[in-house]
Formats: sequence, structure tokens, C-alpha cells
Amino acid sequence: MIEDLVGAGAWDGGAWLDRVEAAVREAVAEAVMPRFRQLAAHEVVEKAGPHDLVTVADREAEELLERSLTALLPGSVLVGEEGVHAEPGRLADVRGAAPVWIVDPVDGTSSFVRGEPDFGCLVALAHRGELLASWTYAPAQVLMATARRGGGARISGAELLRAGHPAGDQDLQVATSHPDYARTGARRVIDGLDVPGVSARPCGSAGLEYLRVATGELDAFVASWESPWDHAAGLLLVAEAGGVNGTVAGEPFRITGGNALPFVTARDADTLRHILGLLTPLAR
Repeated sequence: MIEDLVGAGAWDGGAWLDRVEAAVREAVAEAVMPRFRQLAAHEVVEKAGPHDLVTVADREAEELLERSLTALLPGSVLVGEEGVHAEPGRLADVRGAAPVWIVDPVDGTSSFVRGEPDFGCLVALAHRGELLASWTYAPAQVLMATARRGGGARISGAELLRAGHPAGDQDLQVATSHPDYARTGARRVIDGLDVPGVSARPCGSAGLEYLRVATGELDAFVASWESPWDHAAGLLLVAEAGGVNGTVAGEPFRITGGNALPFVTARDADTLRHILGLLTPLAR
């Protein structure tokens, strides 16, 4: 239980969760939003190619979050996209004994660089591979979605999210790995969604695609990569909104890695079975 990790005094009837949300908002307000549509050319760097970007905002926001979040939970560690890029060995902390903050400081960096609002800050708290709480913040859209294991998913602090069921008279709306990122084999599998009854499109910010599944705007999200910072916050958000996930091996996705890919997150079990049924034969 998250209360046991935090301790009764610090938990303060759940006010601790509000302090985490405040830390997320403050880091984004200080490091990210002042640079939205204001980035200079030298503040954007390619990591592994033109579709894998990092900005000064990503790095500064992650540094701020590491300081604030580990202070809120002494003994915890942070695994973030930029920290792991600099020190790949830090990824192993997701499998460690310490509570871990899993962070993508700017999810959808390419959109952020282009001055488009489809980006967010993703934070999840996990312990021994179990997701406990998450925060999905889309500052340019003024949206904050939160989830607590066993406590539901909410948007704007109050409204409970319900993924619901897709409309039976419409195509399933599915976001998939962007072709610029998917490996050849995964792309071939995802092409299995090119069938009547499914309307598939490339994904944008992974975190915001999960939010769309949790709100019922999207029926499913198919991903061909494991990076925990892209998935952890959204997986808990969808689960607490009543959604489900599974890999082509018929197992739930594990944030600790070693998953069969691609995997699917869906609004309900029927949708999950249908999409996996299209993908699994091609993954063998």
C-alpha cells in the first residue's frame, strides 16, 4: 500500500498525493512552459536521430522532479528518460527494492519542439514492479489526470474516469506505434490492424493516448516498445478507469521489462481480445 511506503505522518490523510501533484506542476511551470514555442535552435538536440529529440526543458524538468519527488519519499529513486539516456544502468532501479519514481519530463518532445500542445509530463510511483500512483499532466491543454491503485482515476481533481465500451456501430479507434519509431518486425505486426472495423492512426504523445483510452475517446493503444517512462503512468490510469492491457503472449505488460511485443491497452476486455486476435498470429 502506498500509505505504508509514505508513513502515516507524511501521508496526512492523502494530502501527500496533492504535494506530489504540486511538485509536478511546479517543475513544468519552471522548466517547460516558459520554453513552449520559445525554444532556440541550440536548446534542441538529437539523441538517436531526427525523431528522438531532447531539449533543455526535458533535462531541467527531470532534475527538478528528481529533487522534489525523492525528498517527498525518502529512500526512493527516480528513473527518468533523460537520466537513463545518460546512464543506462539506472534503468535497473525499476526492478530494485526501493520505491521508484518513473518519469518522462516531456512526453511528446517532437510536438513540444514544433509548438504543438500534444505533450505532457508523466510521473508514476511503483514498488517492486507494482504501480501505485500516477500523474499525467498536459499543461498546454490544462489537464491533470491522476490515478491511485485501488482508488480510481480522476481528471481535474474530481471527475472519475470511466473507459466504458466502444460504440458497436463504429470502427474501433486505435492509436499505434508511429512508423518512424517501430522496428520492421513490429511494423509488420501492427499492419494487421489494416482490416474493416478498425481505424488505426500513428500515436502522438504516449501518455496522452493512454489518457484518451481512459476517457473513452480512444478504444485501444498498441505499442511496440517497452520504455517504462512512456507507459507506467498511463497503464495505471487506464486500469483504474476500468481498462485492461495485454501482450501478444497473453500476459499483462510488466514495467520491469522482458515483454512480448507489441502490447495493447484497451477500454475493455472484448476490445483487447479483438485487437490481440489480429496481432498475435503475425507476431509468431
